Amino acid sequence: MRALAERLDQREQRWSRWMKGLAQQAAYTQPLASEGLLLRVTGLVLEAVGVRAPMGAVCEVHAAGNTNAGQPAQAPVFAEVVGFNGDRAFLMPTGEVHGLSSGARVVPRAAPQVPLRWGADASAHPWRRSEDRGLHLPMGDGLLGRVVDSHGRPLDRLGELVPTVPEPMVRRPINAMDRDPVRTPLDTGVRAINALLTVGRGQRLGLFAGTGVGKSVLMGMMARYTQADVIVVGLIGERGREVKEFIEDILEAEGLARSVVVAAPADAPPLVRLQGAHYATAIAEHFRDRGRHVLLLMDSLTRYAMAQREIALAIGEPPATRGYPPSCFAKLPQLVERSGNGLGAGSGQGSITAFYTVLTEGDDPQDPIADAARGILDGHIVLSRELAEGGHFPAIDVERSISRVMTAVAPRPQQQAARRLRQLMARLAKARDLLAIGAYQPGNDAELDLAVRLAPQITHFLQQDMHERAPIAECRAHLQALVPSTP
Repeated sequence: MRALAERLDQREQRWSRWMKGLAQQAAYTQPLASEGLLLRVTGLVLEAVGVRAPMGAVCEVHAAGNTNAGQPAQAPVFAEVVGFNGDRAFLMPTGEVHGLSSGARVVPRAAPQVPLRWGADASAHPWRRSEDRGLHLPMGDGLLGRVVDSHGRPLDRLGELVPTVPEPMVRRPINAMDRDPVRTPLDTGVRAINALLTVGRGQRLGLFAGTGVGKSVLMGMMARYTQADVIVVGLIGERGREVKEFIEDILEAEGLARSVVVAAPADAPPLVRLQGAHYATAIAEHFRDRGRHVLLLMDSLTRYAMAQREIALAIGEPPATRGYPPSCFAKLPQLVERSGNGLGAGSGQGSITAFYTVLTEGDDPQDPIADAARGILDGHIVLSRELAEGGHFPAIDVERSISRVMTAVAPRPQQQAARRLRQLMARLAKARDLLAIGAYQPGNDAELDLAVRLAPQITHFLQQDMHERAPIAECRAHLQALVPSTP
């Protein structure tokens, strides 16, 4: 009787688990796919009705097929939901809209389907909590040494990307209190930066410059010489000619071997340029989360803001400052704050040290995007057109540049020597007119006499050939030997 009771009890437990599994399978519901119709194409925006998709969802726009024999159907146009008004959705295409007409089918991309394991808790299933219809782009070591576009498609004609794994573009932001503080100096290989604008691992800096002052060359120097495990380069909104030239002439094979280049040239649609910046940042986050120290170089943050401006104005957002809608200034910190250090010690995460180039229109330092970027970055390096025209490279204007973490990553003797050098350079700048007209008389001002005597050495110290590497230890020693530590 006891054995029979045990068998009955085991059978009852099996039936109970079976019924529980059936109930969970019944509770696991899949959303029905909805299709819409294209109503209007206005400038850059596609307007569709009947589309039930969240912001950021990717849709396929299928043109009305030609029923005549031998006429292939047009390839679908991919677009992203960027806004809605009532039952109408606004989409921004990522490709050419030529051939689309009213009544074209708009089909939201299906969310990735993951089979529900038998007996698993359906309420905890990830695809049940969130209908993920956004972009999933390639990530992984297979990207190293490759050049891809904003959708992860190779541009270098070197075959498919292997091994890579598609991952979502949207990641949860890191709690500010959980981030590891910036405490470790980073060797960039550039003498003026290592000595006077010391960079910390995990810092975010801006390269403020006009056109043609050598910012691409400076980025190439940092890509070759910076101590980083992985380098991610985002060429956003730049001339198409410059993409290949930057890779072959500036980055070179040494820098490309450990780099990933994401290119979204100026002729790409604004959404593609926007996605290029997000994709480059997502790649950097992928390697950071796996314990790598990443150098992110993005050229340029201004082109990213311009792409957002085009999208915002196209969907009806009013302009605010010099034609930039408010969303542009909200998008900038959302992008920049994704870089930086990962979680604290013991988490196994690395860091992202980011350099964003900022174009100052007409060399105006009060440009709205430059002014906004200056307030959200951890420092800025200003490139001077006057220095560049005088043959001084890299054309870093030390007096107008600053690294806000230098006091935390540089030893005190170096800080004192850097402060002293800045004082001498400022004193020399104030007396420039006197020196030009020959009104300077030695012996009247000891501080100015010292600045004039050291001027050639300071100029030589700040100049550097693009193929010359300056280790940070040598830069510190050279700086402290160049100027006295006290007035």
